[in-house]
Amino acid sequence: MPRWACWLHTVPLMASGAAPMPATGYFVSNAGSDANDGRSPATAWCTLGHVSAQEFAPGDVIRLRRGDVWREPLRPCSGSAEGPVTYSAYGEGPKPLLLGSVAKGEPAGWQHQGGNIWSTVPPRPVGPEILADPSLTEGAGSWMLYTEGGAAAGGNRDAEEFTSAPAAYRLDCTQSGEAPSDIQFFTRPFRVEAGRVYRLSLSARGTQPVVIESPRLMSSGPPWTRYSLEPIVRKQIGADWAPVTQYYQATITADDARLTIFLGGLLPAGATLILDDLSLRECEGELLPADVGNLILNREALCGVKVWNEADLAAQGQYRYDEDNQLLKVYSVGNPAAVYSAIECALRIHQIDQSNCSYVIYEQLALKYGAAHGIGGANTHHIIVRDCDFGFIGGGDQMGGDATVRFGNGIEFWAGAHDNLVERCRLWEIYDAALTNQSMGGEVEQVNITYRNNVIRNSEYSFEYWNRPTTSVTRHIVFEHNTCVGAGHGWGHAQRPDPSGRHLCFYTSDAQAQDIVIRNNVFYEATSNAFYAPTWPPEGLAALRMDGNCWYQAEGTMIALQGREYTMADFAAYQEREQAEPHSLVADPRFVDLGAFDFHLTPGSSCVDAGGASDVSADFDGAARPQGAGLDIGAHEVPRG
Repeated sequence: MPRWACWLHTVPLMASGAAPMPATGYFVSNAGSDANDGRSPATAWCTLGHVSAQEFAPGDVIRLRRGDVWREPLRPCSGSAEGPVTYSAYGEGPKPLLLGSVAKGEPAGWQHQGGNIWSTVPPRPVGPEILADPSLTEGAGSWMLYTEGGAAAGGNRDAEEFTSAPAAYRLDCTQSGEAPSDIQFFTRPFRVEAGRVYRLSLSARGTQPVVIESPRLMSSGPPWTRYSLEPIVRKQIGADWAPVTQYYQATITADDARLTIFLGGLLPAGATLILDDLSLRECEGELLPADVGNLILNREALCGVKVWNEADLAAQGQYRYDEDNQLLKVYSVGNPAAVYSAIECALRIHQIDQSNCSYVIYEQLALKYGAAHGIGGANTHHIIVRDCDFGFIGGGDQMGGDATVRFGNGIEFWAGAHDNLVERCRLWEIYDAALTNQSMGGEVEQVNITYRNNVIRNSEYSFEYWNRPTTSVTRHIVFEHNTCVGAGHGWGHAQRPDPSGRHLCFYTSDAQAQDIVIRNNVFYEATSNAFYAPTWPPEGLAALRMDGNCWYQAEGTMIALQGREYTMADFAAYQEREQAEPHSLVADPRFVDLGAFDFHLTPGSSCVDAGGASDVSADFDGAARPQGAGLDIGAHEVPRG
């Protein structure tokens, strides 16, 4: 059998599990209230924060009203083998829209910094002092010190030394510890409300140079959940007083919130950190709590260009995120809200973070304008993503600080993942990969993951895969009947330090691999390579089962393998030398209307009846496969009269 062929190989799909549990339906609407029971459209809940805080039973279905819009992330609840928890839609109109952005379309939301530089307006403190209680040991809001893991530190108040004695603290370190949690300075519990903005301000100095991380708004007990989305920023503190300001936008309503400053491994042994003028107040105004990874302007007509230093703001539409002050700064010839008809600031958040979740279904949802992943998370299984849309995703700063590495995938299965399915989704304008499973750093298994009948356009990578180290395992990954168009033609390509543009991007992957199936897909035009696996060893390539694909790339290297490059004209040489894809073809797939993004096939397309064996019984639109003598290549079957 030719290497990679395995033409009749069938990969197991997700097991259906036991008979479904009777479903309890819940409803969510912009017109609802979180005080309702959520059991009917008339008594719908309102916020995704409230939905995320619920514990649902296997078989429950949470329905979001069509036509409504939410600007908050969703944290799903796991189901079980008895039944999944499903997040779906109800009503008429467009799919429920989950936006990962803040709109800045009002002139009052911008302030002039001089020249052609404008910045967003920071929230304004209005509420009473939350940390007003002067007692160190009594009352809500007072601060406490905790050590573990061999760290040792002491804290006290010294009214004679400090200028504002009721709010001044001295922390003396004798053993620093290693983990950040080894030394914690934190408040007693206080109340926060979802969507409200809070500002912490303080002054700090140290007897030695000290690096402190921005305090975290979090729960006061296990599982120590973060209650806001702001980035973790480190600041150097010296002998002179330095102001520290941090804004928080609460993601949940809770009575057990606390602020925690993690100092383990950061506060040197023998050093003293002095904190003065500590204040926490509620604010009015919109906050940009995380890095802005993309500016979507004039309702997707164009995007801003991200720069990393204020001195680089030199042309219309360039912007940077001021991490220290949580402000967006933009170069504009006038107030940006007057120059542009609409401005969406995409935030570095996963719109759905499903880490450690299982038995979850997402269907009929739309996710747009997030600067991290649309759906992301580690260690998942029995996840289905079906009939969902993902647009303008990614571009956020992955690490923060000086790292300046941008990232963001449409759907990512990170680390351990098995029995997951993505089907009939549309993904476009994704900064990194539209679809990916990947891992590094720990021993994991990625098994039985299927991507089928999806339509992908203008993403840097249509499908990206890698898994490391050598002790990890990848098995039964299927990418079939997808239509992939214009890799590298998206908004982020020109802004990348590593412009790529590849449909199949297989970076170095040391994991033990078996049965990676790529079949019956259309790969149309890429700015770099349609298929890229330059460092895969022969045993890795032997794990690939590729056939029945339609390739089209008018210019440049279409396929790059182990130093060997093939253009579209070299496809026959590729087939012979690599003993690969005996039934695949190179041809223009002849879409109905490429300019209008209608990627249905015309009846005369070479892809009609040209697909090979698969167990996919319906296409993107739900039409039965096959319609003719054989399966059509790509996401769509051509109807036969």
